[in-house]
Amino acid sequence: MKPLPAALLIALAALAQAEPLPGASVESFLAIAREGSPDVRMVRLEAEAARERIGPAGALPDPFLRVELENITRNGTQGATLSPSQVGDTKYLLAQPLPFWGKRDLKRDIAAAEAEQAGGRAADTWADVASRIKSLYAQYWLTHRALRLTRENIELTRRLEQIAQVRYAGGLAAQQDAIRAQVERSTMDSELVGMESEQHHLMTSLDAMLARPGDAPLAEPEALRPLPVRLDSAVLNERLLAKNPQLAIEAARVDGAEKSRELAYRNRFPDFIVGVQPMQVQDRVDAWNVMLELNVPLQQGTRRSQEREAERMLEAAAARKEALGHRLNGELGAALANLEAARMTEEITRNRLLPQAELTFKSALAGYENGKVDFATLLDAQRQIRNARLALLRAQAGQQQRLAEIERLLGEDL
Repeated sequence: MKPLPAALLIALAALAQAEPLPGASVESFLAIAREGSPDVRMVRLEAEAARERIGPAGALPDPFLRVELENITRNGTQGATLSPSQVGDTKYLLAQPLPFWGKRDLKRDIAAAEAEQAGGRAADTWADVASRIKSLYAQYWLTHRALRLTRENIELTRRLEQIAQVRYAGGLAAQQDAIRAQVERSTMDSELVGMESEQHHLMTSLDAMLARPGDAPLAEPEALRPLPVRLDSAVLNERLLAKNPQLAIEAARVDGAEKSRELAYRNRFPDFIVGVQPMQVQDRVDAWNVMLELNVPLQQGTRRSQEREAERMLEAAAARKEALGHRLNGELGAALANLEAARMTEEITRNRLLPQAELTFKSALAGYENGKVDFATLLDAQRQIRNARLALLRAQAGQQQRLAEIERLLGEDL
């Protein structure tokens, strides 16, 4: 036996070491999106940039140096020159601007509040992206299971058609029974095309969320996430107020508005410039001066307007935060109610509708084979069991979507 070529061995080794395709679980999508989503990466970088602005916001302004050359012609005894040792005298001024006490700290606090808002936007974007991925995965899982169920029903209808043909050949049934089975199968074939198109659309959407090519392959979905056993609305409301990224953004906005108001009032006081000024005459420094400069805040009307503006901005930020809290509480209550409704629908379908539909189909099939039930009743029983199974799948996927919505509001997984 000849040894395998080296290139083939390398290709097989690379294939064995290839990472598994995403899609088997929602966690596989989330792991890629956390690092690869352009939206998430963008806001994360913006948050990092905002944090870098905190230090410079409270730093002292740069000092400045001024040089004055006086009597550069020495009373007309020489040509003009810029050499300090050859002019009449040279004045140097090294000065440092100094904001009034407390202004630098307030500017630093305002920048920190803006960084907190940027961090909140990053968390909110991730919560939104994760929620959309979870919802799309639930639909992806639902479509995959619905396709499998429809193919199984097409095969079942084909067997019913065979039974009808056998009974028609034996003179026990009309040819119309076989034709009805064919029509039913054609109808499900048409539905199958629509489901396959929807599945392709969902796969494209999921690939786009992960910044992958639209035709990149995905693994088949295997299972949904387990649902929490019990959700307490009071506990969730507390977690909402403490963890929701949008509320964190508004809280940081309120904090920044408070610091801006304090800075507006602190601007009533002047800023300073202090400096030292040596004076050079030819080759020697024969005098030193000290300088203090300050701005005189005479435009008090302008400052009062700025203070009132800061007050109104603070009130607006607080009102916005309060309104957002009420709206999010309402959304959380609606999501919890929808989750409970989907849970009850699953329970009724699993424990009552589906067993009843299965029993009806078995009875109709036995009755048709014995000539006691017509074929239309048998097909109707088959539709009932298929609809019950689809309803069960939709209820399970619906619970996952409602859970994703709740987790988006909380800003964390349950």
